[in-house]
Amino acid sequence: MVTIDETLPSERLDRYLTTRLPHISRGGIQRLMRDGCILVDGKPAKPTQHPAAGQTVEVTWPVPRETEAKPEEIPLEVLFEDDNLVVVNKPAGMPTHPGHGHESGTLVNALLHHCAGSLSGIGGVVRPGIVHRLDLDTTGCLVAAKNDTAHLGLAAQFKEREVAKRYHAIVCGRLANDEGEIDAPIARHPVNRKQLAVQPGASRDARTSWRVLERLAHCTLVEATLHTGRTHQIRVHFRHIGFPLAGDSLYGTKATAKLAGDTGVRPKRQMLHARSLAFAHPASGERLSFEAAWPSDFEQVLDVLRNI
Repeated sequence: MVTIDETLPSERLDRYLTTRLPHISRGGIQRLMRDGCILVDGKPAKPTQHPAAGQTVEVTWPVPRETEAKPEEIPLEVLFEDDNLVVVNKPAGMPTHPGHGHESGTLVNALLHHCAGSLSGIGGVVRPGIVHRLDLDTTGCLVAAKNDTAHLGLAAQFKEREVAKRYHAIVCGRLANDEGEIDAPIARHPVNRKQLAVQPGASRDARTSWRVLERLAHCTLVEATLHTGRTHQIRVHFRHIGFPLAGDSLYGTKATAKLAGDTGVRPKRQMLHARSLAFAHPASGERLSFEAAWPSDFEQVLDVLRNI
């Protein structure tokens, strides 16, 4: 329930609600209106109407329809597996779990086949076994739980920031310093609802430390360590300091276009790889560490840049 703030200037209802409900895009709000899920003083709302001070807006979220994920015979590069968990090297272009526009071909579908259905049920029928995620086009280490006890143990470590996560990234531009830290909170972008952005004063802190591995023509290969686990954190943080990831279509800037113009390097995805993952085994307590090799497209981009 939202009560219109009389201190705000009059504006379209859909725009007003994007400021009050930042987790929903403007398009999502308009869809809710079309479906009759948003009422103003008990009457169906229209995107173009201008709310008056004191009016009450009621938003009802429809119950999402969950379709049980099905096993699919998709090849997986398994780095480690036992009765409690499985660690894989996720390829580019594979969603972690089913979602809008990706009902099949996901890591969950592949894991259900590989593990013969033996995955934790805490994530529900859509996300069985999933403790953490990688973006669609981010590659590398990902751990999944094969039972609920393991799931709870791993989830607790992620929550308490006890999991060590190191990423390798190719960023546009040559970083002057050998190492650094980006401590900047992240929230939904105020204009582009598909993006996140650094927002001073935002409640969700975000911290990334980095070090240079290699300086290349027009680029830098860096190792980034996540101390928090915000969505798109590395991509947002490096864009914020003026060094967006090579190939990043969502967070690219003029620097991304300049790289393509100067070198001809046009990666088809963001050059980001979850290089290593370390955590305590949820059953034995033994500290485990895993490393995933670079994918071929990542190596190819490095080879081109090294020979310019």
